Amino acid sequence: MVRHPRIGITTRLELSTGRYYLDRRYCAAVVASGGVPILIPLIPGTEFVRQIVDCIDGLLLPGSNTDVDPSYYGEEPEPRLGTVIPDKDETDLLALRFAEEKALPILAICFGMQVLNVFRGGSIIQDIGSSGTTSIKHDQGVPYERNSHSVLIEAESLLSRLEPVSTAGGKIRVNSSHHQAVKSVGRDLAAIARASDGVIEAIEDTRDGRWALGVQWHPEMTCDHDPVSKDIFKVFVEVSRNGAA
Repeated sequence: MVRHPRIGITTRLELSTGRYYLDRRYCAAVVASGGVPILIPLIPGTEFVRQIVDCIDGLLLPGSNTDVDPSYYGEEPEPRLGTVIPDKDETDLLALRFAEEKALPILAICFGMQVLNVFRGGSIIQDIGSSGTTSIKHDQGVPYERNSHSVLIEAESLLSRLEPVSTAGGKIRVNSSHHQAVKSVGRDLAAIARASDGVIEAIEDTRDGRWALGVQWHPEMTCDHDPVSKDIFKVFVEVSRNGAA
């Protein structure tokens, strides 16, 4: 019988109603790739999160319409910092802590990539639009499924080994829905993709025997028609299966 790896996905919190929620496309992409999604509620209890991570084979940190608290990377909040939800930050950081202890594969998307970088000691540009570091539009608006700008992938990286990236010569187009970006790259991470204005669009773990990939775009929104997005989920679920085996 085929082993279907269990992929833990942290949720979001709607402050006005107290409801946990998650875009269904994350789960759909995991299922389409052969995994079983396990939703992780934002309850930042150490033993609670530890026991959930003990039951999964891979961790997916999704995007969020919130920002990581800049106190985690030693900065004061700037005027255009977005909403900060402590339960989101704390739960994601705990999940990363225990996933790290188990050497689980990690796929981190948009906000997830930013919190992975902060967990590893890196920092964040709090608002790229007002920072003077960008010359292209990174918050494209609707429709979110449209690939709106190009990204150059570093050779010999996790992304460069995907067939659609190799076929495209390392330059692809992605969708874009973020106002923050990685500033200083955290420990044991490397920037492996950049937009034409230099904004970091992907990071990966540099250690042997570890698999962690962060992408600033949203492959869950385009994996039904974009080969690169589809392969990102396919490879992530596969390495989660192999790690569990």
